Amino acid sequence: MNKSIRNRTLTGTALALAAATVLTACGGEGTSSGAKAADSATDTPAAVKEPLVASFDGGLYILDGKSLEVTKTLKLPGFNRVNPAGDKDHVVVSTDTGFRVLDATGQAFTDIEYKGAKPGHVVRHAGKTVLFTDGTGEVNVFDPADLGGGKKPEGRTYASAESHHGVAIELANGELLSTLGTEEKRTGTLVLDKKNKEIARNEKCPGVHGEAAARDEAIAVGCEDGVLIYQDGKFTKVDAPDDYGRIGNQAGSDASPVLLGDYKTDPEAELERPTRVSLIDTEKKKLSLVDLDTSYSFRSLARGPQGEALVLGTDGAIHVIDPASGKVEKKIPAVGKWQEPLDWQQARPTLFVRDKTAYVSDPSKKALHAIDLTTGKKTTSVTLPKSTNELSGVVAGH
Repeated sequence: MNKSIRNRTLTGTALALAAATVLTACGGEGTSSGAKAADSATDTPAAVKEPLVASFDGGLYILDGKSLEVTKTLKLPGFNRVNPAGDKDHVVVSTDTGFRVLDATGQAFTDIEYKGAKPGHVVRHAGKTVLFTDGTGEVNVFDPADLGGGKKPEGRTYASAESHHGVAIELANGELLSTLGTEEKRTGTLVLDKKNKEIARNEKCPGVHGEAAARDEAIAVGCEDGVLIYQDGKFTKVDAPDDYGRIGNQAGSDASPVLLGDYKTDPEAELERPTRVSLIDTEKKKLSLVDLDTSYSFRSLARGPQGEALVLGTDGAIHVIDPASGKVEKKIPAVGKWQEPLDWQQARPTLFVRDKTAYVSDPSKKALHAIDLTTGKKTTSVTLPKSTNELSGVVAGH
């Protein structure tokens, strides 16, 4: 989520949303509203294989991952966010009441809910899924394999000293890295042992936002002046080449030691539309920039099956970058040209990658495409009943 360091004048859609209950997101610092969900009145079809979930104004579509057919429509008023839960069946939906768990394969909401204002980041790593609730500062950790029972899994909890827009991740050894901050200012991260005892902290990461994990479990969080890496019990700060070089959204891969990040340099911009992305080498502890000659949004970053860095540009193409060399190896046509809207909650083309398939939405045409990353060819394209906003699906493993 690309959280701005300044307040903006609310106009249009944002004015309507400002009066509603807030829900912090992961792409621009903002708010959203929602109401309790009600399933559509239609009978639930048979289980869906490899389902996708797309949000629209008023609900969610559950789609077959192969045919892209809409198999179920769920009513869910308001702005809602979707993330993989970490197993082959479930998706986590952020609503105004908290995080709700959707059985996407079974096409129905479960009774599992992590209540709290402003549900934010959902992180999957090392067999655990971690939820951060911005409005309370509460962190919840659970094994996604336990979601199948239909009851809230037994898991770990941690209460931040103060509520803030944050993120947390549990490492394979049980250490928990979580952000530090208040509603006005965020400064860095701390690390807790299995008993939630603080064992390390670093507050040299102004505006800390977002996380990603690279090969050999190098964990990075974004700062307004670079990134902060935690690995093998030690923190390393990697400075940006600019005094203000903000990295707020990152994408990692177990196949690569290099992380993909966004990169912004104008703290005063109402909405900066950057054309450069950052590559953070967690082995060499170095940061480099790649100019794409096109802008992108916070929903544009992903990784391919071999660790390729993928960026959906406003030129309509998926830019495939070799993370080791920084070379743009190819551009895969996906959608038409587009521009990022000022309001981060407004729909824009979104990239979601699972295995060798890139799924790209085109809200302006109510379209959804499945693209084979190996061949660069579209395998399936459909027109949906309504324009979609967020796009995600089930993803087993981390």
